[in-house]
Amino acid sequence: MKKILAVTMAAALLLLAGCGDSEKVISGDVVNVSTGGQQETTGETESVQPPEQQAQTAAKGYVFMTGGITVEMDGDMNPILAALGEPVSYFEAASCAFEGLDKTYTYNGFEIDTYPAQDKDLISAVILKDDSVTTAEGICIGDSLEKVQGAYGEGEQENGMVVYEKDGMKLCFILQEDSIVSIEYRSTAL
Repeated sequence: MKKILAVTMAAALLLLAGCGDSEKVISGDVVNVSTGGQQETTGETESVQPPEQQAQTAAKGYVFMTGGITVEMDGDMNPILAALGEPVSYFEAASCAFEGLDKTYTYNGFEIDTYPAQDKDLISAVILKDDSVTTAEGICIGDSLEKVQGAYGEGEQENGMVVYEKDGMKLCFILQEDSIVSIEYRSTAL
């Protein structure tokens, strides 16, 4: 009886060792859930990189990361919304550029703006509101222009901001003197 109990407990421990905190990485239209070094997508299994590397290799342009979720410009908002949950506030208005509604989802420290296209709500901007959130490269509101340039290089300076453009999107650091007062990820689709 003791042998059966020991074998059962060992089997249970092995099963539990395979279960861990899954981390969701949402990039565009694809939801990836990492499971013990393997990645499940549409039934196929492939190796998984850490979220930071996934964001750099799989995503287009600069991406915003929060709580293990990667937010990409022009990506579908529906899986992002499902992963982030209920926003602190929500606003919608008729789109000036497209047929449908532009939407704004506000969370603690950031907001996500969307535009209607392809029967979806696609992400047009992510705006960081305070120093509780950072870019994937570790820059937050209140940092110096020198720190931004150390992380991203020189960038193009225009109208009180430093702009970095990559793969059809812009990452904008709005300055007041030499200090960052706002950070915006922007789609160039608009």
